[in-house]
Amino acid sequence: MTDQAEQLRIIKANQQSRPLARVIAVTSGKGGVGKSNLAINLAIQFRKMGKRVIILDADFGLANIEIMFGTVPKHNLGDLIYQGKKIREIITWGPMDVGFISGGSGIAGMSNLNRDYLAYIIQNLVELDAIADVVIVDTGAGIADAVLDFLVASGEILLVTTPEPTSITDSYSLLKALYRHPRFREDMTKVKMIANRVEKEAEGQILFNKLNAVVTRYLKIPMIYLGSIPQDNQIIKAVMQQQPVSMQNPNAKSSVAYERIAYKLLDKEEAERQPKRGMSGFFSHILMGR
Repeated sequence: MTDQAEQLRIIKANQQSRPLARVIAVTSGKGGVGKSNLAINLAIQFRKMGKRVIILDADFGLANIEIMFGTVPKHNLGDLIYQGKKIREIITWGPMDVGFISGGSGIAGMSNLNRDYLAYIIQNLVELDAIADVVIVDTGAGIADAVLDFLVASGEILLVTTPEPTSITDSYSLLKALYRHPRFREDMTKVKMIANRVEKEAEGQILFNKLNAVVTRYLKIPMIYLGSIPQDNQIIKAVMQQQPVSMQNPNAKSSVAYERIAYKLLDKEEAERQPKRGMSGFFSHILMGR
């Protein structure tokens, strides 16, 4: 097995003098809160703003993104690692040319690869940095080790929470587990909360204030409130037709809310404050912990 120092030398060599994608992880403390819907609708909004976007579906065992894409990918990340596929071969292109990569079970075995395999993968990931301006990582829900690894590696986290008491409690549990992670650094991690399925906009702010008060007191993790997504039957209709609501009904109140959040994320000053690690940097953080 390649030693960790050698792994990082390979990664560092490939990070020099090249564009870096902005990696954004979308997560939640529990399932069923609209996390994948947020990921794909933000991707559509980013595309409308002229950004090249790739979604990495790291929610193993579920196929929410591909269902919304209305397609079944032929390949996943495991095919790149073990079958010699190129990065462009494992990308499925969905609506508005949003790219989609199924994580499969490929990431779990990366730490056991020899030097040649690792160099091959990192070279491919460097190419992904050149293909995309933004990579959205749709993580699993909850506090599994794999989820926490992705969150620590990305540095920019969108936490989706709903007004349900269990969602608030589980969001706090997730942040507590993140805070205790051995590689967590608060100066390198930005947590941005989005309130989903709210009846009124003020409800989202109240929800954030409640969660933030507890997090500030006990965890010292700085949080940012990005805004809210309203309860909207148009989302349900769009999902039934396997289309993002931002495409099917751009004037729906939920579409407008997704657009507003996308603009906040891509605000010039906000983007400059957010350090870019790129995809090879993202995976270097995961490899360090394995």
